[in-house]
Amino acid sequence: MQDLEKLAQELRNKGKTEELRALADSADGRRLGARIDGAAVEKALRSGDSEALRQILQGVLRSDEGQRLAENLRRVMQK
Repeated sequence: MQDLEKLAQELRNKGKTEELRALADSADGRRLGARIDGAAVEKALRSGDSEALRQILQGVLRSDEGQRLAENLRRVMQK
């Protein structure tokens, strides 16, 4: 959890939070968010089940929306 907090702070320091929020609020982000099983993600996080998280992430990245978001995220982070 500390790594996520460190990442969040780094993103704030670099001024990336608004760009990331815009990606999440985009049509692709909303469609993808609606398809993700939040309960499954929470269960995997709480139990530390990295294999379940990996499978969830692979499913996200296989979708067209996930691929577009990943590419946009890459661009934001390279700025």
